Amino acid sequence: MKCLFSCANQYVKESDWKDLALVKFCLCAIGVMIGLSIPRKKKKVPFLIAAVIFTATYIPLMTKFLRIVCRKDDGEACECE
Repeated sequence: MKCLFSCANQYVKESDWKDLALVKFCLCAIGVMIGLSIPRKKKKVPFLIAAVIFTATYIPLMTKFLRIVCRKDDGEACECE
């Protein structure tokens, strides 16, 4: 398992935002396919589980992103150029 995590860390280090965006789209697509395969009557519980997982992961991700955006370098906030 340590080897798998090591390889995953190396993959992220060697990736740019485009590669990571492709990973996100891939995961989104598989989630949609799984969601479409669930019978209509049984969709409530998976939806609630997905909503909890989304919220639990989105908040820390956006917190980190906003911290980076607002980081002060030499007394000034970073700017988009």
